[in-house]
Amino acid sequence: MSFSLDLKAFAAKAEANAETVIKKVAIDLLGAVVDRSPVGNPELWAANATATQYNNEVSRLNAELRNVPANLTKAGRMKPGRLIKDSMDLTAGAGYVGGRFRGNWQVSFDVAKTGTLERIDPSGNDSKGEGIGVIQGFTTQVGTIWMMNNLPYGQPLEYGHSTQAPAGMVRISVLEVQMFIDKAVSELP
Repeated sequence: MSFSLDLKAFAAKAEANAETVIKKVAIDLLGAVVDRSPVGNPELWAANATATQYNNEVSRLNAELRNVPANLTKAGRMKPGRLIKDSMDLTAGAGYVGGRFRGNWQVSFDVAKTGTLERIDPSGNDSKGEGIGVIQGFTTQVGTIWMMNNLPYGQPLEYGHSTQAPAGMVRISVLEVQMFIDKAVSELP
């Protein structure tokens, strides 16, 4: 999954400061895409729907029990034996850690990268930092800035597979490009 920007169109809008504007727009766009990228949350997975529902019901019942004064000590804590201590385990796979999709955003010039990364980056800070480092090297000699995520499940995530990003990441962010351009141009001296 990837997208590219026609940098010549951007350059025409702010010719004298083209590099500055393009860098700012690309950095804002990268940040928007990475921040919108879902991070695996086992509580949202269909395989865990029953466990999540059960655990939520236990929490709800415990909240109801806390509202009954007879269940509380003078200090406001639950009396022994009143709290429901039960839950169902969530299935996430051995050693699963969310953040691989966010960690796989890559930036390049003129030619799209083809590989994937093993980086786990739930916050997205590493992906954004590395991408910003590449973008800072931009010159008007570059024809295209590529931002891509080559994981095989990227396209399903973009087209509704995730409840965290039902409208995708790239499609929503690209709609904001004009706003990013306007912001970058307004910040010029």
